Amino acid sequence: MRETDFVSGFARGLKVIEVFGEMHQRLSIAEVSKLAGLDRATVRRSLLTLAELGYADYDGKFFTLTPKILRLGHAYLSATPLPVQIQPHLDQLSDKAGQSASASVLDGTEIVYIARASQRRVMSINLMPGSRLPAYCASMGRVLLAALPESEARAILGRTVLRQNTPNTKTEPDELIAEFRRVRSQGYAIIDQELEIGLCSIAVPVENDRGQTVAAINIGAPAVHAPASEMAERYLPLLRETQRALRLVLR
Repeated sequence: MRETDFVSGFARGLKVIEVFGEMHQRLSIAEVSKLAGLDRATVRRSLLTLAELGYADYDGKFFTLTPKILRLGHAYLSATPLPVQIQPHLDQLSDKAGQSASASVLDGTEIVYIARASQRRVMSINLMPGSRLPAYCASMGRVLLAALPESEARAILGRTVLRQNTPNTKTEPDELIAEFRRVRSQGYAIIDQELEIGLCSIAVPVENDRGQTVAAINIGAPAVHAPASEMAERYLPLLRETQRALRLVLR
């Protein structure tokens, strides 16, 4: 792309939108400026523009996003059949497992949830379509990173803030690359309380009929109910069954 084709003002506006979330629902100009890493004047213009267009509410001090912002995400969901195709299979998987099941795709250094069937809330954050997690320490993220050429996976790790979420979190790039190799060889990933204490999960890749990895699906469960050592025995057959069914319908 040529430099003249890049609209920097539009890029900054998108960055402003992205700072809002479950932990940052109501923000001042100063707070958005700090979170987005942009100067206050730029943030002020972006927020006031969003408010004028109906994408944000402004009470004179704080900004909050409005439901109109969902139009942006709906455009992706409407144009991409993947979430619709996966959801009924995910519902069946969750019912059979008695645990929450999710599907995600890789977006830069993060995974983005595109579908979810929830039995109970197993994390302190409320996961739903559109939620994001760091790829390096999530079971679906490891499956998706393992599907990439190793040089590309290593480059993504180089752009990632490798944070020690719990004492179990793997943060050394070489250790993670070795884990990706293991995941690629065995065809699944298990996370033992690396994102959050008390949460274990197991994930497998979702392939289309040409064998291309297009997403990942997982089952998450409280460690007290399903420790990491038992995840494969309990849930891998169900995940494999769903994996095979999806490969028949995804083009």
